[in-house]
Formats: sequence, structure tokens, C-alpha cells
Amino acid sequence: MTEPDAGGRYLHFSREEWSRLRAATPLTLDEDDLEQLRGINDALSLVEVQEIYLPLSRLLNLYVAATQGLYRATDVFLGKPASKVPYVIGIAGSVAVGKSTTARVLQALLSRWPNTPQVELVTTDGFLLPNRELEARGFMERKGFPESYDQRTLLKFVLDVKSGDPEVSVPSYSHLRYDIVPDERRVVRQPDIMIFEGLNILQTSDGVPGREPRMFVSDFIDFSIYLDADEALLETWYVERFLTLRDTVFQRQDSYFRGYGQLSDAEAQTTAESLWRGINLPNLHENILPTRQRAHLILEKGAEHFVERIRLQKL
Repeated sequence: MTEPDAGGRYLHFSREEWSRLRAATPLTLDEDDLEQLRGINDALSLVEVQEIYLPLSRLLNLYVAATQGLYRATDVFLGKPASKVPYVIGIAGSVAVGKSTTARVLQALLSRWPNTPQVELVTTDGFLLPNRELEARGFMERKGFPESYDQRTLLKFVLDVKSGDPEVSVPSYSHLRYDIVPDERRVVRQPDIMIFEGLNILQTSDGVPGREPRMFVSDFIDFSIYLDADEALLETWYVERFLTLRDTVFQRQDSYFRGYGQLSDAEAQTTAESLWRGINLPNLHENILPTRQRAHLILEKGAEHFVERIRLQKL
């Protein structure tokens, strides 16, 4: 472990230092599991799980147990029956940085701890405004920016989960249709742990100038993780993912982006770079990157999506 950073907020770890914190945590995933967990063009390996995600799952398991003990102590003090309060883990970062893969790996690892907790995974995609509303507001080119989300519903969802409501519903989003699916919802039923993944979970603005919300989603997150990488790598990963989708999902007749499926390699490369630089990079600079220092843990990725450095916020 290295010295704290200049501001004194984070402890810095190299990959080797962090991996030693795994201690005796057993590996509960195999190659077949990883095949199901990998994202597009994400070279997730068992070594990465062992050296990065097992120490993280151990840390989270300790944090969850300590926090649940605090909740029980509070209930004893108040003289009321023990309540079940879900522990919320937030995962933030840029488009194409690998948030979804990280979320799936953590869900798999945490759910296989000896106490076999119920671990739910929810993304903020379901809280995007429907396309018809985005079009009416002129926000289709700003999809993923704070103003493109139903912030009130998003905040209420997290508040209801943390309040221990027996059932909380989540709108469904289709990446194939690139839109909210009408009248389709999933239900979250008092999980032990909820992993909440999305671009905007650490933001403190709803994107409306002059209006600051009184509460933020991050107020209800117990532990937050920010996935970080050099911008050049992020652009490369985004373009590679776009090219893979052009050859697969974009070929489907029911895909919103089926027009991109007919692009040549050069056209697809140019289109992907334009989308990155015109939409995703500005969103990163304006809204996502400024939230990095609010995270409890920062995972800094290098080439091939491998985590090279870790920063853990001091308690």
C-alpha cells in the first residue's frame, strides 16, 4: 500500500498490492461463468477476477456486514423490530469503460458468499425518458446526459429501495429498440444487496440550469465505484464495440440502429468516432468525470480493460 494522495482522501494501491488483500477468499467462478459475464470486446479473465474482483468482493462483504450491524443496533436503540435495509453499491463511469461487466461480476461473486445473499442488479437505463418525450424536448442527441433521465422516478426508486419497501418496480429498457418498453417492468423485492449501475448515479445535478435537486441518488448509495480509463482508450473501446455491434445486433431488422448495419468499415469507423466525440466525450467531460472524486473506490483501467491501479477512499 502506498501513501495517501496529496488531498489525503484516498489510499493508492498497485495491482499487486491490491491482489494480496484477497487473503483466503475462494474463487467461486470458472471459465464457463466468465463467458456469460463478459461484455462486448471485454477480455475478462480469471486472473482479473482473482487479482481485482475477489479482494473487492471481500471488502464489500465486510462493509455489508458492518452496515447491517449498524442498522440492527439502531433498531435495538429505537425499540422496534429489526428491519431489512438493502445495501446499495453504485457503479459509475464513462460509456464503454466496462461498467456492466463489473456489475455482473460483482453480482456473481457477492451472491456466492457463504451467507448466499440476494443480490439484485439494476441499471439506470430504465429511467431514461421515452424517445417520444426526448424528441419533443429536443434531447435525442443528448441521450445519457442528466436531462435525458426521469430524475424524479429515479430518485424515488432508490429511496423506496433503501426504505425497505417490499416491492419496488423498475421500468424496462430495450437496447435493441433503443427505448423504454411500454407497460413492461421488473420488480425488486428487498434484496440484501442492490448493485446500481449507470452514467449518472454520482451526479449532483439534473441537467436543468438554475435548479439544484435537494436530494441526490448518491445520498442513498452505501458504496460507490468509479471505473476510470484514459480517454484515448475509452474512444478505442467505444469504436471497437460499435464495429462489433454493426456486424451483429445492428444487422437485425428490429434493431433501432439497423441502418448502421450496412456501413463499410471506413464508414463505421468514421460514424463511431463522430458519435463518441459529438455525444459521449462531451457528456464525460461535463457530467461524468467531475463525479469521479465522489466515489469510494476508483478502478483505473489500462489496455485490454485490465485494472492497473486502485484508489480507496479513507473512512
